[in-house]
Amino acid sequence: MQARYDRNDTALATLRIVVGIFFVLFGQYKVFGTDFTVHGGFEQWVRSFLAEGAYPWMKPVLEQVILPHARVCAFMAAYGELMIGVALVLGALTRTASGFGILLMAILWASDGYPGPHVALWRYFGASLQWSVFTSCFIAFLIGAPEARWALAPRLRRRLSVQQQTHRQ
Repeated sequence: MQARYDRNDTALATLRIVVGIFFVLFGQYKVFGTDFTVHGGFEQWVRSFLAEGAYPWMKPVLEQVILPHARVCAFMAAYGELMIGVALVLGALTRTASGFGILLMAILWASDGYPGPHVALWRYFGASLQWSVFTSCFIAFLIGAPEARWALAPRLRRRLSVQQQTHRQ
């Protein structure tokens, strides 16, 4: 039987793969290099957040929780970005990856998206643009059917279903 072609499925799958490629690129240099994780790159980012753009309520979290555990947090960020990217590119566990992507974007937004006190409301949205665009993509993956096209998950589900039926007989 001929599969029905749906432009929305194709568009969402394309967006999923493109966002996934971004996150593979973001994560791979951190995982396979040592500048970010071992040689202080992560700490430099956190210190720049503290100096330039963290929301006031986020500063104690960065100073008292993140910096004292910087190496662990660096590895979590690096491997987290890589795993989010791989999941999106492959089309497997897309919704789970999107949930973690939203969490990561929220942390980054709170750490680096503060435009300062007493500014116009639109400045808050402008300061969060780099985080909110990816967050919007992740929300679309949660709401839509991101694994309806060009995804590994449906194939794995079919294979598992066939194996379970064979095993029952």
